[in-house]
Amino acid sequence: MRYALKAVLTGSTFLCFSAISHAANLEVTHWWTSGGEAAAVKVLADQFNKSGTDTWVDAAIAGSGNGARPVIVSRILGGNPMGATQLNHGRQAEELVQAGLMTDLTELAEKEGWATFVRPASLLESCTFEGKIYCVPLNIHSWQWMWTNPQAFRDAGVEPPKNLEEFIAAAPKLKEKGTVPLATGDTWQVSAIHTVLTAAVGGKDLYLKVNKDHDAEAARGPEMRKVWEAFAALRADADPGYVGRSWNEATAMVMTGKAGGQIMGDWAQGEFSLAGKVAGQDYDCLPGLGDKPLLEAGGDAIYFPKNKDPEVTKAQMRLASIILSKEAQVAFNLAKGSVPVRGDVDMNAANACMKKGIAILENPDNIIPSGDMLRAPDTQGQMEGLAAEFFADPNMTIEDAQERYAQIVEQAQ
Repeated sequence: MRYALKAVLTGSTFLCFSAISHAANLEVTHWWTSGGEAAAVKVLADQFNKSGTDTWVDAAIAGSGNGARPVIVSRILGGNPMGATQLNHGRQAEELVQAGLMTDLTELAEKEGWATFVRPASLLESCTFEGKIYCVPLNIHSWQWMWTNPQAFRDAGVEPPKNLEEFIAAAPKLKEKGTVPLATGDTWQVSAIHTVLTAAVGGKDLYLKVNKDHDAEAARGPEMRKVWEAFAALRADADPGYVGRSWNEATAMVMTGKAGGQIMGDWAQGEFSLAGKVAGQDYDCLPGLGDKPLLEAGGDAIYFPKNKDPEVTKAQMRLASIILSKEAQVAFNLAKGSVPVRGDVDMNAANACMKKGIAILENPDNIIPSGDMLRAPDTQGQMEGLAAEFFADPNMTIEDAQERYAQIVEQAQ
């Protein structure tokens, strides 16, 4: 998605931002609306509220990031910016930054030494434009996970899977038992499954070739065909009710044994945790889908749109500082199911699945950049559309889908 900045800025040398009516109020927009996400954002809001006289004004936008981001961008471009906003690490805000609409955080970052403890370094790099820092990395989220209900597999007479191949092999037994093998949902969810498979089936080299190098030959090659074959197998394992289903509803299907598994980012842990489920007992997790220890170092970042009120700017700086404090990093990420961006905090309280992720991310060779970091919004949208179309239409062939995918890769920016 491009935001038509030229059209918005034509005939004007600046945008007149409306000031927040009271300096003590800092409106924060985000799409953390599931039970686990709401619990995590409350941790952050409480820490901000208790640290001074300013007040966190929560402005949650229901639905996914795909629906929330256009609303966020529209407000900023329209001269009605919020005090702070969630976006993902990567290229989602690059045009807003280039247009000078985001607050420069460089002075604070240098004063507090963010570069000395934010890891991996790519997170801070994704916030940087022309040597200046414009966002605060909040957490590390990885998409490359499968969440399973071990008892659902035992009830179907098969052992809980240890990898994607075993999951696909067990699917017929689950169907015989009346259990949905794969719980999933809206467009972005099935598209993410394809991205996850690119790394888990195709491997790190293929993932980087198609997403970073825009290598159309690799996109047309035999390794990518294996990815599409796995995607087709999972297409057959989803129930027709996936259309319109939210991700946390799909997680609940796994939690209650209505489904065997779900491919979803590690934020799903927040839902299991909120329900009192124990990792390794009530549910299990397969990082890298059990086949390859590869995880994205993506996640959430907080941006601060420019405004004309110096008191709001002070509140922005204070929130930026709090986000990267050791206390906030531990409390927020334990609730969210994500990994802190600070490499110097104590995560002994993490559950078994979180510890698996932390261990994998400790090895730089296991880290891959997120799709949000590598793909422009236009390219991301085209890939989402193709994946959703393929998943919904069993008559679409692998050959057709792979060629269309290769054309998108060839034209990617």
